[in-house]
Amino acid sequence: MKRLYVIVFLVIAAAAALGLAIAEHSGYVLIAYKTFRYESSLWATLALIAVLWLVFWGIKALFELVTTSSGVVNPWSRRNRSRRVQVAIEHGQLDLAEGRWASAQRHLSRAAEAERQPLLYYLGAARAANEQGHYEESDNLLERALERQPQAELAIALNHAQLQTDRGDTEGALATLQAMHERHPHNAQALRQLQRLLQQRGDWSALIRLLPELRKDKILPPAELAELERRAWGENLSLAAHQEEGGTVGLQALNHAWQQLTSAQRQEPKLVLAYAEQLRQLGAQVEAEEVLRTALKRNYDSHLARLYGLVRGSDPTRQLQLAEGWLKDHPADPSLLLTLGRLCLQSSLWGKARDYLESSLRAQRNPEACAELARLLAQMGDTERSNQLFQEGLGLLDERLLAAPLPVPAHA
Repeated sequence: MKRLYVIVFLVIAAAAALGLAIAEHSGYVLIAYKTFRYESSLWATLALIAVLWLVFWGIKALFELVTTSSGVVNPWSRRNRSRRVQVAIEHGQLDLAEGRWASAQRHLSRAAEAERQPLLYYLGAARAANEQGHYEESDNLLERALERQPQAELAIALNHAQLQTDRGDTEGALATLQAMHERHPHNAQALRQLQRLLQQRGDWSALIRLLPELRKDKILPPAELAELERRAWGENLSLAAHQEEGGTVGLQALNHAWQQLTSAQRQEPKLVLAYAEQLRQLGAQVEAEEVLRTALKRNYDSHLARLYGLVRGSDPTRQLQLAEGWLKDHPADPSLLLTLGRLCLQSSLWGKARDYLESSLRAQRNPEACAELARLLAQMGDTERSNQLFQEGLGLLDERLLAAPLPVPAHA
């Protein structure tokens, strides 16, 4: 309030000073040009200039107001176009995240056509079309993205490969990724997608050829790469074992695949296990026993010990003695105890087999040990215990069966 009084006082003082100045001398202004002649007092001329200045700025402000208003009201104005594009982007992204594919495709396609950098919107629209099963539209949107931003060829191709995989076109996805891998051999995402696709397709030989590049470019963490390498070689051994050559199962192909491994790989327990299992399935029991015996002497492994009880070597007695030697260092290994029980069964040592199988079950309730002991007890006349073990083994084999309710017995 005090400030207001000061302003009023200053205005009154200024008006009084102006009045005194006008009263003391009115001044005189003369403007003459050819036939035009203007004459007036100085103060009237200043007042006229002030009025003209106010009129000019008033007209300018009115014009700006009208222009701004027409921009808001006019649907074709630049401001409205920008606002519509922003709304389309926001709605399209939300629809894409929430799975409203048709709406997402419509909004993102509109945004892509209007934006200067449309790549992300084309990719989103292509995904939405793909999710609806509109594969041709999806591919057309990606082609349009490539036309608008040709420098993003790799990004567009990688997304195209993923969409092809999602729609089940793994052949097309493989062709796309291989083409990109040739053009960009060290791109991490292209290598990663190619690895996943080969793994999904079960193309283990191709994946094995890709492994050196995955290792060189450090695409995977060391532990994950090592596990992938073991699985790829193991699966490759299985595929080689089932090749047919001249009407016979390919034992030669299996051995050739085994020899392709490095000496370090041929000592990997998981790969030894895969190789010995394929030998056993092909009927090469003696060779399988020899492979397992050599590996177990070098480095004991419980999984190898379990498989050792399923193969029959050239000398069953020596095989049993060797396994009993391992028992000194691994007395509580349920897999080894199961193997000893099986080897005793092969040698018709019924009482000893029963003791080993009982010990295996005390160490771990295992469906294989249940089944082996149940078969033995059934032959020995203990049918009640045998039936109990068969029931237990069935439950242990797949505990998910126990979660399913049984039908209620019908009453007569």
